[in-house]
Amino acid sequence: MDRRIFLGLTTALAILPLSAVAQDRLPVVASFSILGDMVAHVGGDRVDVTTLVGPDGDAHVDEPTPADAQTVAAAQVVFVNGLGFEGWLDRLIEAAKYEGPVVMATTGVAPREMDGEEHDHAGREVKAEGEAHDHDHDHAGHDHGVTDPHAWQSLANARLYVANIAAGLTAADPEGAATYAANVAAYLADINAVEAEVIAAVAALPADRRAVVTSHDAFGYFGVAYGLTFHAPEGISTEAKASAADVAALITQIRQEAIPAVFVENISDPRLLDQIVAETGAKVGGTLFSDALSPTDGPAGTYLDRMRHNIATLTIALGE
Repeated sequence: MDRRIFLGLTTALAILPLSAVAQDRLPVVASFSILGDMVAHVGGDRVDVTTLVGPDGDAHVDEPTPADAQTVAAAQVVFVNGLGFEGWLDRLIEAAKYEGPVVMATTGVAPREMDGEEHDHAGREVKAEGEAHDHDHDHAGHDHGVTDPHAWQSLANARLYVANIAAGLTAADPEGAATYAANVAAYLADINAVEAEVIAAVAALPADRRAVVTSHDAFGYFGVAYGLTFHAPEGISTEAKASAADVAALITQIRQEAIPAVFVENISDPRLLDQIVAETGAKVGGTLFSDALSPTDGPAGTYLDRMRHNIATLTIALGE
């Protein structure tokens, strides 16, 4: 046999198994970047994860494209946050004619309810995000206008996310059960380590320097879990617009309580916070990653990097 033909055949044979592995990966979709990273950690090499709302994207107000519908149609599992977070999702699933499993990552989470039945912390009416979409409502069992969907802010809840993701992947790919279980064990160890870091960092802060202001009310679960108080001029969704009265009330509160720092979110327009800073003298403590990761080369390229970045940013500003 000609040596060049032989080399060509052996090269082709060497490549085939790699191609087969790539083709055999389970195609799955995650609704937004934080959830997509969690799915990738649990799924490892057995899954091919596509995220609909990518880094620095705002899943509250996403407008799906025909390409997104094609992506969903080709998936074998779709992972969603639920609790009314993705108000556009039911329309997308319907447009894609997707009939496969939809795994809600927040299953088992104790939802955080906003103060009052129909209002956020400032007392204004909240727009019921996704109120016409029965899919999330049926699963969540709560009114979208009062339930806080940002459950990933608590690392205890993250453990529930991981368990739900693993169950969804195992149901779709039983042969990968052992791999998913091993990945879960490793990931949970990392989650536990980061949670210990967060608890220690907050414990080191003076009790009178644990209140901050952010753009929208995305850190409620974090605050309850770790002992910080978050104030926001906007409600649980970035679709909510703060009224002049709300902003004035918040400015008064900042002055009265001597709230030390205001934090910009990576998905929000900073102009409202700029106004608050100008009128109160509070300093800008930095950028927090609330509903989305940074690009992979940024400071919050993974869920756990994001948690580390946020707690470091908070404690540096509040500790000064």
